[in-house]
Amino acid sequence: MAIVTPAKKQKLRTVLITGAAGSLAKRVIARLHGRYKVIAVDFRRKVETDAGIPSYKVEIHKRGFEDIFREHKIDAVLHLGRIFAHESDRSRRYNANVLGTKRLLELCTKYGVGQVLIHSTYMVYGASPYNPALLDEDHPLKASEATHDLVDAVEVESLANIFLWKHPELNITILRPCNVLGPGVRNTMSVLLSRRLVPVLIGFSPMMQFLHVDDMAEALVMAFEQNRPGIYNVAPDDYVAYQLAVEESGCRRLPIPSIPPALPRLWSRALNWNAFFPPYMVNFFKYPVIIDGRLFRQTFGWAPRRSFNDIFGYYRRQKAVGP
Repeated sequence: MAIVTPAKKQKLRTVLITGAAGSLAKRVIARLHGRYKVIAVDFRRKVETDAGIPSYKVEIHKRGFEDIFREHKIDAVLHLGRIFAHESDRSRRYNANVLGTKRLLELCTKYGVGQVLIHSTYMVYGASPYNPALLDEDHPLKASEATHDLVDAVEVESLANIFLWKHPELNITILRPCNVLGPGVRNTMSVLLSRRLVPVLIGFSPMMQFLHVDDMAEALVMAFEQNRPGIYNVAPDDYVAYQLAVEESGCRRLPIPSIPPALPRLWSRALNWNAFFPPYMVNFFKYPVIIDGRLFRQTFGWAPRRSFNDIFGYYRRQKAVGP
């Protein structure tokens, strides 16, 4: 009589997630935990995680980051961490975002990582009155021509593209989402809409796209699990005027003169508005930057589930509750 032995337990893939302290990364970790062995990394602080999730505080452009690759056999990397312009000075931001990404990709190549997913931003396209109605993934990245504050975002993509073609074994996917908003998100647009009084440029109300942080987390997980390398815009197929978004978020508008062009930047610097109305963003409050997300939606079968009311309603409720 043959003896039936239990099937050998399948080994879980190991996934390293950077920027683990962020709201988006936490949602991704929660979705992957249990189905994968997750490793959390952040350069700001050591993140408190569920049992079984190793957590590290380390600057990824420094030597100690390699120890994590030596200690764990990493199968995939989700690179979600970056410093925003309002969070640090330009030099530290460049070191963390650009040199850190370069170091990360070099380590992925050295240690045989089989998949890399990079979270970028729609801002790499730049805001210009000459932009087409819809920006697809082949459109030139012009953000660095208008401002030095977005140079690091464009350079990160340039690095990723170099590795994408030189090292196809890394299976690199680059996602360029529109404005991501919702609970816990601390990017520029979220900080702006969290305020009660919000600056708007007189004579301008460009169309904008918004995505709930839960929908973006689901997009990241789908892109990771389906593993179809390439560059993808991530956005819904609808959009809303900026000043309407301000109103729907429960904010009062503060009209700012838009001419001469340098005036809004001077106001921002003089009033120390860099956290929510930074000078480099002024053109994004003047000209529409609408990205075409059809390629991602069709390739991965993804569609956002949260409406604009879900997104803006969070900011309205926050103001109703009070400080």
